[in-house]
Amino acid sequence: MIDRLLAWLGDPATWSGSEGILARTGEHLVYSLVVLVIAGLVAIPLGLAIGHTGRGRWLISTTNAARAIPSLGLLFAFALWLGPRLESDLAFVLPSLIVLVILAMPPLLSGAYAGVEAVDPAARDAAHGVGMTRRQVLTGVELPCALPLLLSGVRSATLQVVATATIASYISLGGLGRFLIDGLAASDYAQVAGGALLVALLALVLDGLLALLTRLVVSPGLRADARPRRRDRRPDPRPTPSGRKAIP
Repeated sequence: MIDRLLAWLGDPATWSGSEGILARTGEHLVYSLVVLVIAGLVAIPLGLAIGHTGRGRWLISTTNAARAIPSLGLLFAFALWLGPRLESDLAFVLPSLIVLVILAMPPLLSGAYAGVEAVDPAARDAAHGVGMTRRQVLTGVELPCALPLLLSGVRSATLQVVATATIASYISLGGLGRFLIDGLAASDYAQVAGGALLVALLALVLDGLLALLTRLVVSPGLRADARPRRRDRRPDPRPTPSGRKAIP
């Protein structure tokens, strides 16, 4: 099996053409990026507003409960509902995109809300004390402090979308999932294993890039991996009044 997998990955025909690895990877990335942008434009501002005002917290628990909905069942439900009402390729693409947006919103919403909710109240009080408006407190104090949890939600949503876009190929969506669906249909298990490997690698690469972004944009004092510096324990060379050196 390993030999067949390596032969499939090493075949130049596997990488070229409209159904090659490069084209399918590009489709997967485009779908994932579109979904994350749409979900982020809705969920992140909403989560920041809920965390800032404390109103609408029920929405957080409601969206988190939506994670229990089976992804494949939701895909088929939207495809059967919207498919007959749409024409051309939208009958297959739009239901998948809607379901992916729905599945991406809970981690984005929870990350934004939890990040603002975890901000030290003393920081808010100090910001109000210097005359900052509510909007300035949100953008200048709460949002920078909320970045670690917010970006953690983005990473979780990215992995969710990349994985679910794979099974969305069941309803004729493109992307790397086509290798799994077409391989199973043709009993080409080397293609199935190759498609699964490519999806896993894509998820790891995107997660690594987002982890790097987190290190770049989050203040070192807010990162979970930040370690306090050890204080210098060297003895004080200055003599004491008795003429002896100070003992640390």
